[in-house]
Amino acid sequence: MGWIGTNNQRSRLLDYRGKVLVLDFYATWCEPCRQSIPLLNGLQAQYGPAGVQVVGLNVGGPDDRIKVPEFAQELDIRYPLGFPDKALTDLFLWDEQTIPQTFVFGRDGALLKRFVGYEGSTGAEIERTVQTQLGE
Repeated sequence: MGWIGTNNQRSRLLDYRGKVLVLDFYATWCEPCRQSIPLLNGLQAQYGPAGVQVVGLNVGGPDDRIKVPEFAQELDIRYPLGFPDKALTDLFLWDEQTIPQTFVFGRDGALLKRFVGYEGSTGAEIERTVQTQLGE
C-alpha cells in the first residue's frame, strides 16, 4: 500500500519513518487544493532540513493524471508528487471524499492529524501540527 511517484519510483508510508510526513490528496481542478500549494511549498522549504517531507497525491482520476506535470510547473511545486494505490485512497478517504485532504504523520509513523478541505485557518493549523511534532 503506497504510491507511484511521477518519477515512477514506488513509495510506502513506512519509507518515511523517522520523518514528519505531510501527505496531501489533491486534484488539479480543485481550487482549494491550488490555494494550499504555497503553504505546502513553504513547509517543505522551511522544515525539510529538520526532517519534514511533503508528498502530494493526485486523486483526480485518469484524465487528471496527465495534467500533473503542467500543474506542478504552473504552481512551482517543490515536493514530490505521486499517484496513490486504490488501497491507500480507500484507507484514508473512505468516509469523506472532499479534497484537499492533508494528513500529518509523526516520526513514528502514527497519524497525528487529518485536515479536510482548505480554508482560512487550515494552513496555520497544519503548520502548528508540524512544529509541535518537530519540537518533541
